[in-house]
Parts: sequence; C-alpha cells; structure tokens
Amino acid sequence: MSPEKSRSDIESALGPYHQKRRADGTPEPYGTTPRAGGPRFVVQKHAATRTHYDFRLEFDGVLKSWALPKAPSLDPTIKRLAVRTEDHPLDYADFEGVIPEGNYGAGAVIVWDEGRLLPIDEPGVGFDQGKLLFDLEGAKLRGRWTLVRTRRNEGKDWLLIKKPDGWSGSDKDERTPDVSVLSGLSVEELPRRAEKRAEAMAQLAALPAFPNRTPSFALARKGEGPWDRPGWIYELKYDGFRLMLEKRGEVVKLRFRSGGDAARAFPELVRIGRRLPAEHLVLDGEVVVLNADGRPSFQRLQKRVQLDRDLDIARASTVHPVTLQVFDLLGLEKRDLRGEPLLRRKALLKGVVPPLGSIRFADHVEEQGDAFLEQVRRMELEGMMAKDGRASYPSGRSDAWLKVPLLRREEFVVVGFTKAKGNRVGFGGLHLASFVGSTLHYQGRVGSGFDGELLRTLREELEAEIMPEPGFENAPPRKDARWVRPRLVCEVRFLSRTEEGLLRQPVFLGLRPDKALEDLVEDEHELGPTPPEPPESREREVALVNLTKVFWPREGYTKADLLEYHRTLSDWLVPLLADRPAVLTRYPDGIDGKSFFQKNTPGFAPEWLRRARLWSEHAEREIDYLVLEDLPSLEYAVNSGAIPLHVWGSRLTSLQTPDWLIVDFDPKAAPFTHVVTLARALHRLCEEIGLPSMAKTSGATGLHVLIPLGRQLTFEQTRQLGTLLARVLVDRHPDLATVDRMIQARGRKVYVDVLQNGHGRLLVSAYSVRPLPGAPVSTPLHWREVDHRLDPKRFDLRTVPKRLVRQKKDPLEGLLSLRPELLQALEALQTQFEV
Repeated sequence: MSPEKSRSDIESALGPYHQKRRADGTPEPYGTTPRAGGPRFVVQKHAATRTHYDFRLEFDGVLKSWALPKAPSLDPTIKRLAVRTEDHPLDYADFEGVIPEGNYGAGAVIVWDEGRLLPIDEPGVGFDQGKLLFDLEGAKLRGRWTLVRTRRNEGKDWLLIKKPDGWSGSDKDERTPDVSVLSGLSVEELPRRAEKRAEAMAQLAALPAFPNRTPSFALARKGEGPWDRPGWIYELKYDGFRLMLEKRGEVVKLRFRSGGDAARAFPELVRIGRRLPAEHLVLDGEVVVLNADGRPSFQRLQKRVQLDRDLDIARASTVHPVTLQVFDLLGLEKRDLRGEPLLRRKALLKGVVPPLGSIRFADHVEEQGDAFLEQVRRMELEGMMAKDGRASYPSGRSDAWLKVPLLRREEFVVVGFTKAKGNRVGFGGLHLASFVGSTLHYQGRVGSGFDGELLRTLREELEAEIMPEPGFENAPPRKDARWVRPRLVCEVRFLSRTEEGLLRQPVFLGLRPDKALEDLVEDEHELGPTPPEPPESREREVALVNLTKVFWPREGYTKADLLEYHRTLSDWLVPLLADRPAVLTRYPDGIDGKSFFQKNTPGFAPEWLRRARLWSEHAEREIDYLVLEDLPSLEYAVNSGAIPLHVWGSRLTSLQTPDWLIVDFDPKAAPFTHVVTLARALHRLCEEIGLPSMAKTSGATGLHVLIPLGRQLTFEQTRQLGTLLARVLVDRHPDLATVDRMIQARGRKVYVDVLQNGHGRLLVSAYSVRPLPGAPVSTPLHWREVDHRLDPKRFDLRTVPKRLVRQKKDPLEGLLSLRPELLQALEALQTQFEV
C-alpha cells in the first residue's frame, strides 16, 4: 500500500475542490473526515448543465474523481470516456442533494451506486503510471474494471473499461434502475423531495398518529399448502435476523426482535437510513449478509454481530456489509399504517425504499404461491413467507403470516455422544456421520428432539459401544466427546449445511432399526455449504454453442474436439476433480485470443451446478467455487471456453489436509534430460524412505511428482516435508537442481518448486489440456516411461484418449486412497542430513 498521506498532503490535494466552492453557498461537504474500514467507491449521477456520472475511488486520503458523459458500461467492448476532475473529500461519498444555482456544478446529485473498492495493484503507482486495475463490489457495478489514461486533453482523458467476467453484460441489459441506492429517487425526483413528502402526508392525513411507544413485531405461524390463494402474497424467507428501523429526522434507531439495540452493530444501516426520503419511517425487515451471488450467509452475519471493537465493526461494514431486506411499512410521516391492508403498505413502502442498495425493498409475487415455493426449493433457499395481502399488520402470531421453511431429512450413523449438563439426563447430544463413498465423514451434532426416556435408554446402549478413538474421518477435537462404534442409524431433520458441511438446526426424529450401515453406503451424501439436489431431480443439460469455433488455429482443433476429449476421458478425470474447488481459465476465442481467470461461479450459471462457498483471505470475500463432479459439469466448463482445469489439493470435506504433496520440476533454461534425472532421483529417494510417488507431465515444459499423503498432514506440514525432500535433492545434485525462486539466479539449473503446497494453491489437473500449440495434455506416467526418451509433446488432445484405451493400469492408482507411514518416512528422511 502507498504510505499514509499526512493531513497537509490531503489539504493540498483538496485545494482545487475548495477553490471552486463556497462553504456557505453549497450543501456539499467542505472538509474531510478520516474513516475506518477498507476503501470505497461511489458513482454519483449529477444533473448539472449536462447530466453526467461522477466516478470516484478512495485512495491517498481523498476521492480520486472522473466525470463520465454516460453511465459505466457492463460491456467489455465499450470504452467509456472518463475525464479527470478535482479530488473530492471522503465525506462526498455520502452526498446526495441539490447544489443551488449560482454555485459550481449547480444541480441535483444522487448516489447512483456505492460499495467496496478492491485495488488489484498499488493504486498510487497505477495512478502515476496511467493504469488502474480494481474490483468493485457495489449494488450495480461488480467485478473487475480498469481505468487507462490517454494522451488526449493534456492527460486528463481516461477510459473506463469493464473486464470480461461473470458480471459482464450488455448495454441493452436493463439490470440497473437509474435511481439512487440511498433514497431510491432519480435526479429528476430529488428536487421535488419536499413536494413528494407533502403529497404523501396529504394522502395519509386521515390515518391515526403513530404512537410514541415502540411497536411489537408481527410473528408468523408455520403453514401448509396448497398456496395458490386469492389475495395472498409470497416473499422469500431470509436467512438473517429480524430488524425494525425507525427514523425520526436525522435519528435512526435499529432494534432486534429481542428488543436489543442494533445500531452499533450495523453503522452502515444507520448512515443510509438517514438518506431515506421521509422525515419519519418505521420499517420491518430482515438483516442479512449477502454473498457474491446475492444469497444470504448466516455465518457471516453471526460474525458481524459478535464484533465488539469499533474499528472491527467499521472495517466489517465495508468488507462484509449487511443488507436490510424491508418487507413492511408500519409508520410513515408520523402516521400509523398498521391498520392498512398489507398490499397498500407495500405499495407505499416501494416509494420510500430503493430497489437496490443496503436498505432495499423486498419484492413479492401475488397468488402463485406453489410455483414460487418450487422456485425457492430449486434455488436451495431457506423457505417462503405467505401473507394475506388484505390483512392489517398482525399483533404477535397470526394466521395472516405463515412461514414455510424448507427443511431436509436424512439418515445418519451415530458415532458418539456428549455428556449431559445441568438437569438433563442421559447425554447432551449425538455426534453424527454419513458415508462419502465407503468412508464415514463427520456431519455435526444433534441435541434436540429427544424425550427423557430415550435419553436414558439410548445412553445405556451407547455405553456398551464406546471406543477409545473415533472410527470415522475428520473427527472434531472435542474434549467432551465419547466416541462409539458406528452401528446405530438415526433420522434427522435439518435446515441446511454450514460452510464446513456441518448440519444447521438439526432435530432428532428417531432411530432407524430397519436400516443397517451398508444400506447408507450407496446413498452418498453431498457435503459442503450448498448441497445439491439428487441429479435425477434436476435437468443436467448444457446448451452447447459455437462448437465449430477453432481453439487451436495451427492444428485446427475446435471446441467440439475439446468437448469430445473430455467426454472420452470423463471416467479418468472426474475422480480427480470431484469434491474439490475448481478454477477455470477461459479462452472464449481460442488460445490466441484473450483469456481470463474465473474463480467465482457466475450467478447466471445453471442451478444444478455444484458450488462450494469458501472464504478467500486474499480477496477478503466469499467465493462460490465450481465443483466439477460429473460429465455435465465438465461439458459446462468446456462450453464456457475453459481449457486448463485447476483444482485444490484438498477436498471440501477436509480443506486443511491435502491428498498429495506436489513437487514441480521447472526447467526454464535447463535441458529436459535434467528434469528427468531429478524426477527419477526423487522417486528413488521416496522408495528409500517408504513413500509412494507418481509422475505426470505438466503439459508445458516440466514434470510433476505427486506423493500421496492420505490427508494426514496440514498444508504447512506438507510444505515442510516437501522442503526437506527438495533440500536432499539439491544436496545430491547441486549441479542440476536449485530451490532459488529468482530466475536470474538459477542459471541452467532446474527449479525444484514445493511452494504450490498451500491452502487454496492450484494444480493443473492430470488429463487437463493446456492452451499451448499442439494442445498438450498433463499426462500421468508410469515410472518406466520417465527416461531419456521421454517427450512430453507426444501426449496431446489426439493421442491421450488412444493411450488410455491401451492402458491396463492407471499410473495414479492410489493417489486418493494411500495412507503412507509418514512418521517413519520423516525419520528416515532426517537421516539424510548431517547432525
């Protein structure tokens, strides 16, 4: 990051801004207030002499600003002119108002979009060099963008360009309403704000005054369908906390359903609540933290409310901003609306809450409840709310508001229990596991749904089955756990799974004495944060396009050739990709065209694709990784232009413990024969210390050696083991090998790279095609093939399928299942070093 700017530097940068304005003549901010949290961006629509859009990025203590004649375009082929203007104070990011006539820039200003700014490179350096690259996380603008300076207009003219990614679109796509994300008003409506308020007050004059006491929340009962009911409306059931917002002038209060104050936890809602176009408002809604695709993350929300330090809260309000989904209006301009029909309340609500932004209108459908519920089920959301559109705001629980949660039921193996606490008898809860393939994996704990008699009798049965160690994968380190022999099967109802794949809100339904363990083995549970429906309940088809497009011009290989390759090799490739986050590199115009890296699965991708939502420390946000678990998933990847397929070394069910250690032999200027010599030397070393090892071509110039670990080491331990192996190789072959990362320091030595062993680090999958001339393939090899005659160029898009037809044994057999004696191997390896 650039060094922190001093107060004098900031004042100097704001000199042109102050020279153009009179503090007593304009409502615009005149100073600057330091703020905590990460940098922000804002786009303000400004109806000055000529209506334009002001694009502002926060860095160096100010808002760097550009004027755009037209709104930012989502189309990567369109370059928007952006004329550099004076720096603005940070306070300006919240400015929405009318600059009076006679002042510089007279006219209405609305906040057209705002959000988090994520610089890709150092912004100060990029600004000086004339090229800024950054990601935006706003209500309307998202994904990667660039600003490039031109030579025109003395260097003041820049170009704003959208980079191709899942957030790209067309200018004909009307996804973004041309209104403020703070007030929901257009620049034409903003000057009429007082007039609109007077009109609203006149319409509401006959209603009773809103009481001074705090209103109680309406509550819902559980309901059952059918749901196509005349006069009823249907809304999403949000995965968050109920929240009431009350605005009186500049004072905004937030209250949880429990009665607790929420204003300190969610300062962004207080800030934006002040901008809503009414002097008095009482709103009812649900506060959520949205992921990149707009889905609520309950875990992220829980982390927000647990923060206590003001600095942490301020940072989180930028990094993980909350959204208040407002679905009801109780009070407006000091009038009580609770006696009005729901549909009228929602019509009025739509006029005072924006359609997008941190406080937004929660839309609904009318009467078609069954179809709406089915769509909610397909999207794997929490559930649906059904409400009588003719009813007044309920007091307490009422049949006018019904909730329809979508809970799941599955059978699990009982693998342990916890001790009873307090007055409870028997045990506290049961530890559960389920089969993935033929291996049990931990699924979480269930503690509700038991009666007293079952607690006593089941505890006696479990006591007879106690084991000293857990008999399943990924056991949690719980001191109060008593592990038992996997024998009993039970049925559990639950809402969803967490990011770690554990059950959320489970309820014990009963034992299943009619089911044996082997009955559950064939029913493989999908683990992870968003478990998909069974394939047979979804259409898993890909609409293939542009199959004749040439991807490799010299060879004439087309997208159809690449697709057929993956179909032929799917039985070999899918086991190496399944249950792992995948990253695509897409070449929509072939290997000679532009490419881009895709980690996050776009929101428009088919619903049946499996996604894994994981937190990225590097990007400081959640990413929905694609999981390539079957042939249709592979067809989707190829159809999108993906050529190389990169995967994590660990599975979703054990993210911190990889399946393998990867040693990459990178020759650069060294002869390939040296790569072969070193790979065979590593193979011999592994045999000496009792480790299995397997080889594959990288698909480029080097070789990869994979050492199965059986998920017994963390990534840090894996890298340490790799470092020891590399040091032994360099000691034995000092003229051929090096661990020096600097290319200029390697000379003609082969770089032995073990740094790819890390959480989130990627490996090009075996059998993956590379975007290079000849369409080479990263191909597994038998060790007898790794000799001086080896030519990696022989393995390509055409030859590898034929090779697999002739092959009797998979060179990577055991990569995902072997569990070597690592302690014994490490002790043997340490003897290679002099004491």
